[in-house]
Amino acid sequence: MNTPTLVSSLIFAAVVAVIVSYLIHLMLRGWRHRAERQVSLVGTLPPMPETVGPAEIPATKGLYVGSTLAPQWNDRIAVGDLGYRSKAVLTRYPEGVMLQRIGGTPIWIPAASIVAIRTERGHAGKALTFDGILVIRWTLPSGTDIDTGFRADDHSVYETWTGKEDG
Repeated sequence: MNTPTLVSSLIFAAVVAVIVSYLIHLMLRGWRHRAERQVSLVGTLPPMPETVGPAEIPATKGLYVGSTLAPQWNDRIAVGDLGYRSKAVLTRYPEGVMLQRIGGTPIWIPAASIVAIRTERGHAGKALTFDGILVIRWTLPSGTDIDTGFRADDHSVYETWTGKEDG
């Protein structure tokens, strides 16, 4: 490679690196601003109970897709770690639903807060070609309704969670 070509390649690479880092900066800034706007809507999550009864629906392994402001399936919550996907285990107790996330804080959904449990084709930026995401709509202590999405490893358990039979 001759010197002018090398210099122009290095300049081009530097310009691309600056543009990419600027775009990443803008995305992170947008995420922080979204969290600032949502903090009053979300407030604090319900506290974990001291004890729970026996599991009504046993532990279901899968992926925590994220939580969104209801009814917008694509308006991901950026407060705390509610917006980050992670592997998780979902269990139903008489007192509510426990969502234990790998690498994230557990989420407790009290039974009295649950508005609906249904399946959806898309949630929190993840879209599928079939009803592959279990969505729990519930009301936070602040009064805001949110949808929490969970994609189970075994989709046949959805009828147990929703109370509907497929077909």
